[in-house]
Amino acid sequence: MLETVKYLLGSVGGSGYGSRSTAEQVTESSPDLRHITAIITGATSGIGAETARVLAKRGARLVLPARSLKAAEDAKARIVSEFPDSEIIIMALDLSSLTSVRNFVSEFESLQLPLNLLINNAGKFAHEHAISEDGIEMTFATNYLGHFLLTKLLLNKMIETAAATGVQGRIVNVSSAIHGWFSGDTIRYLGEISRSGSDYDETRAYALSKLGNVLHTKELARRLKEMDANVTVNCVHPGIVRTRLTREREGLATDLAFLMASKLLKTIPQAAATTCYVATHPRLVDVSGKYFADCNETLPSKLGSNLSEAARLWSASEIMVSKSSNAIFDPSSQWEY
Repeated sequence: MLETVKYLLGSVGGSGYGSRSTAEQVTESSPDLRHITAIITGATSGIGAETARVLAKRGARLVLPARSLKAAEDAKARIVSEFPDSEIIIMALDLSSLTSVRNFVSEFESLQLPLNLLINNAGKFAHEHAISEDGIEMTFATNYLGHFLLTKLLLNKMIETAAATGVQGRIVNVSSAIHGWFSGDTIRYLGEISRSGSDYDETRAYALSKLGNVLHTKELARRLKEMDANVTVNCVHPGIVRTRLTREREGLATDLAFLMASKLLKTIPQAAATTCYVATHPRLVDVSGKYFADCNETLPSKLGSNLSEAARLWSASEIMVSKSSNAIFDPSSQWEY
């Protein structure tokens, strides 16, 4: 109850910010990002678009990958109209396709740009059961697996950039408090909904994908530390906000639910604040493997804190993204190469 009151009042935490802080406010301590190159997925609307706008305002060079190049061009035009000196590169990327992820990374590497910041923001809530071209349930494929491969393929570039510039690289995984709604065997349930829609529950599938983002953060942070890489990774819950993700399901029930919850909803500038805080604030130097909400560190779910589960999901993910014909993903929790 106390935490809810604090949220409604916008009380600030140890960071000096709270639920009512905006993305512009939290980046005031990092006003000049002209030395930063950032990739932001899902930046054509909602939280991602505001994140991109604010980072552009602070001078960052932006790479905006998107399925719809027209939507990305429109997003770029909106930013440039406000900040004419912005450097924004538009590229094609469909996160539900592992081939598309590989093509994007190959094209990005051909540009010979540095990479300081990767914000894995794009999200999908599939109301109808669907399977990706790689045989994975669509919500998980888009929200988690595509970002897993994207991060894996860009990691060397980030490590090289950090070593060459002395500027610590940062990876931000945008998750959701809904990750705590998932319980059970992650790999087994993924296998079930990737084989058949008979056990499909859209909310549980979404929660699984967001749990994946949290577990990815935990295991990647451990690996980066082991490598002594000057790159950090953290995870954020942006808060509840009405974006295109939720507007995909319109109707009286949805409208009533959002009317009743209106006092808990954030504006888009407020929802983008935690991402921008974790991506840019000087306070977060050397902070890695953590989970943030309302611009303050907090705890993920018990399952989201399970390091063994994080390592287990990582192993399964390596198999799922492998191009080896000998790689077999067995959802019954036994994997072979």
